[in-house]
Amino acid sequence: MDIVKLPELLVLGPPILFKVYEREFSTKFHILKPYESPLPTEIYLQTHGQSVRALLCYGKSPVTAQMLRLLPSLQLVMTAGTGVNQIDLPECRRLGISVVNTGDVFSEDTADYAVGLLIDVLRKISAGDRHVRRGAWPVHGDFSLGVKLGGKQVGIVGLGNIGSKVARRLEAFGCIISYNSRTKKSSVPYSFYPNVCELALNSNILFICCSLTEQTRHLINKDVMTALGKDGIIVNVGRGPIIDESELVKFLVEGEIAGAGLDVFENEPTVPKELFGLDNVVITPHRAAFTQQAFFEAFNVLVANLEAFFSNKPLITPV
Repeated sequence: MDIVKLPELLVLGPPILFKVYEREFSTKFHILKPYESPLPTEIYLQTHGQSVRALLCYGKSPVTAQMLRLLPSLQLVMTAGTGVNQIDLPECRRLGISVVNTGDVFSEDTADYAVGLLIDVLRKISAGDRHVRRGAWPVHGDFSLGVKLGGKQVGIVGLGNIGSKVARRLEAFGCIISYNSRTKKSSVPYSFYPNVCELALNSNILFICCSLTEQTRHLINKDVMTALGKDGIIVNVGRGPIIDESELVKFLVEGEIAGAGLDVFENEPTVPKELFGLDNVVITPHRAAFTQQAFFEAFNVLVANLEAFFSNKPLITPV
């Protein structure tokens, strides 16, 4: 009986998605796991990676030009998410290496979560929960009032897959939507601001939904927060470094903005300690996209891309 040789898949990290579906991946591909080897990654790749054609990474496992040089047969880089800021895209392009992400599978759940963060900040749900749990209700009486969501001026930075879904959800609450994006989108009725400061100046709430690039790093800076003002709220489900985190902490501690809902941080998993005691800040551990259903869809998208690649067929979700 002939033994079927499974195609090789080099996994960096590993991504949480891979850990959830490792057994399923392993039935279809021969998995190379440098993270389990006592060898330094560079030596492992030089020893075991010379014939590898496909690689799976995630946001915290960078694919650099130096790494690509160690993998002479590589033709496909996949990321177990939407963002590709950890991948040297120009070098991949130069070498003719295709790049794939998980497409749109996480957008709906991320948009739901983003709106949830905002409602939590405005209506003080988490703060109220803590108030009750620590026994403060019978001792101190009534809890402080929240703020209504309907009618708010909402600015969205990045009207892509996630940003547009956030907009549609907030329209249902009666919010007035504006946005900043790389280009004006003729297909939407929302007001467009080419400058983020202008967007903030005309918003009560600022959603960060754009990708992290060199151009968007610290895009939300002191000037933007000043423009947003003392009654403003920031919700970030993009990437932590899009916001100048030290300035954000200062503005929150000093009451220069009203609150924040943050799922991402500049130096994850480290979160500024100054935020822990602020009831007007909701913080979560980078989980906006993570649902069982989205993970299953993402697994299927990655496998479909790999099967297409190894069959010389068009990729499903190329970047």
